[in-house]
Amino acid sequence: MADKKAKQAQNVSGKYYVDDQCIACDVCCVEAPASFMMNDEEGHAYVAKQPTKAEEFKECENALEQCPVGAIGNDGDS
Repeated sequence: MADKKAKQAQNVSGKYYVDDQCIACDVCCVEAPASFMMNDEEGHAYVAKQPTKAEEFKECENALEQCPVGAIGNDGDS
């Protein structure tokens, strides 16, 4: 389960976030490309854009469920 106290600094403010347990597997970027981006230099993903459409929310939930290390949270600041 993601820890909102350990969010990656690049996450935009909002419900979804990636924490410091991310292993840069790229699953979130594949599942929800409108919301997640990879920081290749630091080796982690982050939320670049919070979802605004039903399809984007579904994609973010899919990414959260598929994350192998539980680094994606959906309990951030609304």
